[in-house]
Amino acid sequence: MCGLTGEIRFDGRRADPAAVERMSERLAARGPDGQGTWTRGPVALGHRRLKIIDLSDRGAQPMTDARGEVTGVFNGCVYNHPELRAELRGLGHVFASTSDTEVVLKAYQQWGTACVEHFLGMFAFAIVEHRTGRVVLARDRLGIKPLYLAETPGRLRFASTLPALLAAGDVDTSLDPVALHHYLSWHATVPAPHTMLNGVRKLPPATVRVIEPDGAHRDHRYWQPSYTRRAECADMGADEWRDAVLDGLRTAVRRRMVSDVEVGVLLSGGLDSSLIVALLADEGQRDLRTFSVGFETEGGEKGDEFPYSDLVAREFGTDHQQLMVPSDRVSTALDGAIAAMSEPMTSHDVVAFYLLSEQVSKEVKVVQSGQGADEVFAGYHWYPQLAEVPREDEPERYAATYFDRPHADLARVLRPDMVPRDDVSDRFVRRHMAAPGAETALDAALRLDTHVMLVDDPVKRVDNMTMAWGLEARVPFLDHELVELAAACPPELKLADGGKGVLKEAGRKLLPREVVDRPKGYFPVPAIRHMAGPVLQRVRAAFEAPEAKRRGLFQESYVAELLAAPDEHRTKRGANALWQIALLEIWLQTHGIK
Repeated sequence: MCGLTGEIRFDGRRADPAAVERMSERLAARGPDGQGTWTRGPVALGHRRLKIIDLSDRGAQPMTDARGEVTGVFNGCVYNHPELRAELRGLGHVFASTSDTEVVLKAYQQWGTACVEHFLGMFAFAIVEHRTGRVVLARDRLGIKPLYLAETPGRLRFASTLPALLAAGDVDTSLDPVALHHYLSWHATVPAPHTMLNGVRKLPPATVRVIEPDGAHRDHRYWQPSYTRRAECADMGADEWRDAVLDGLRTAVRRRMVSDVEVGVLLSGGLDSSLIVALLADEGQRDLRTFSVGFETEGGEKGDEFPYSDLVAREFGTDHQQLMVPSDRVSTALDGAIAAMSEPMTSHDVVAFYLLSEQVSKEVKVVQSGQGADEVFAGYHWYPQLAEVPREDEPERYAATYFDRPHADLARVLRPDMVPRDDVSDRFVRRHMAAPGAETALDAALRLDTHVMLVDDPVKRVDNMTMAWGLEARVPFLDHELVELAAACPPELKLADGGKGVLKEAGRKLLPREVVDRPKGYFPVPAIRHMAGPVLQRVRAAFEAPEAKRRGLFQESYVAELLAAPDEHRTKRGANALWQIALLEIWLQTHGIK
């Protein structure tokens, strides 16, 4: 797990190593254990290293193969790197390290861009072919590891975070109205390739981009489950599906224990993280380090779920730590969390992940997290509503259920020139819903949520907040083989028992009933949900700042209306409307965007 950067020139000039170093320095928190740069004519690469696999200097990056044919930088972890190393040795490759980075390079030399199809893991990488000058960029199937791009005439820069690109300079920081529309419509989700800035794009998940020396490029999307029923599964009953899911998750969790350092678990006490702990205990793991976070009660809302996480910790004998965060720490950490955001994220639990990661990083370097189970296994309360409608009515019901506000409402929120004429968010959803595959309305909704919303909201949130403290988070529910299995699972088995039915049945084989049958929980941060005390003061200060006045992004009457009753205005999805727009303004100010 690391941070990578690079620059490619297409105009005959040499790459600028100083710009690459500025980007790399901005990624220091993602890789506090080492740094390196490499230049060759029009290409320069930079890297910050977090030592997880092969702790020796033989795993340092940028890495060049022994024959001097390719150089690469890599972020993430290939969990099956030992098996691939053995296979590649059998094909004649010689290794100088035990790092997964070297496996990535050798796999590219053996299979070309098809190497990604051999990898089980999370990754983003850049590989330079010395002979041709070609550069290959790639991102993992579920977009767990990010890759941002900034292109100007004659040049492309790339980095693991958007702020790193800003550190290099010469980025068009004007706001992208399409991204802004998505942000305000779709619960802060901005799908690839867009970001909030016109000058920055992101490589989509499951994509390989091949860039020629003249700047021409081609993209290949190498993975997308069909979300249809498999013929070989036609005779499977509920018990067989339960066992298949449990076996798939067991494999996913086992894979994510591959490490040369200790691996812990973020234990909320909910079904998903508790299953991870139970499966590790079932595999013989002893004295597993587990961590839970809680916050002070605010506005009558309890801010912790410690009784459940304590129950799981006792049941499986983990070495457990409760981390209670006082409300005043939330406000003081707010700016740090926003500085760590590559893109603005409105979910209040972003600060919870930030503060949890701060504490956990003092104990371990790697954790497993239960993120993604609700999208993959239909755990949210709105999925039954979506399943009831005919396939052709799905886009309207999805927007009515999930969007924060309709297109027409944006005119009273934003200044006129920032409101697209068309409902671009609705058009995006319709295009995805109409794509081949996805037998039922629920299949279409889960495909959209898993491959778009999940990538650019919860998964990005976990990556940004953990890596802000040099903590690697691994997400077994996003093992691509498990996702493929879940996509093929009959919708009625996922919707059963109030949602995640097949997963709950798997949980009943290992977990106490109190954990499986409890009400759905989340990371509650009451001080933000209710805009309390210092958090509200920070919001007011943001709108009063000279930058906000000059920008004039939001209609003054709308801002005044929200500030007059900060805890009363909610979007259709129930989000605090003031927090949603304030977070964007604070993010812009934090990153120096005028």
